[in-house]
Amino acid sequence: QLQLVESGGGLVQPGGSLRLSCAVSGFTLDSYAIGWFRRAPGKGRERVSCISSRGGRTNYADSVKGRFTSSRDNAKNTVYLQMNSLKPEDTAVYYCAADVSYERCLANSLSSWGQGTQVTVSS
Repeated sequence: QLQLVESGGGLVQPGGSLRLSCAVSGFTLDSYAIGWFRRAPGKGRERVSCISSRGGRTNYADSVKGRFTSSRDNAKNTVYLQMNSLKPEDTAVYYCAADVSYERCLANSLSSWGQGTQVTVSS
């Protein structure tokens, strides 16, 4: 059974940094693309990033481009989202999701999802 568990969320001041982790089990990570998504209070789900199975392709939302970086360590079955220069509008629940297809990540249509981790950016 595929499982994804996010961690690393918390409260951070504007301009600060956080690194989220997505630990996966039940499948071979290097066969899966991973997406990071977020849902802010009162808003719909937004795709933050996609990273292909071997990490050779990445895609970022314009709202986070240049500030967020997704990476992966397939040997550790973990994918990361490094978030720098955080803004109050980055406040949201962040989710990771997996699919064998990178294109389905870009289409916001991944098959397996984690439970999410809360990120709050506030002074």
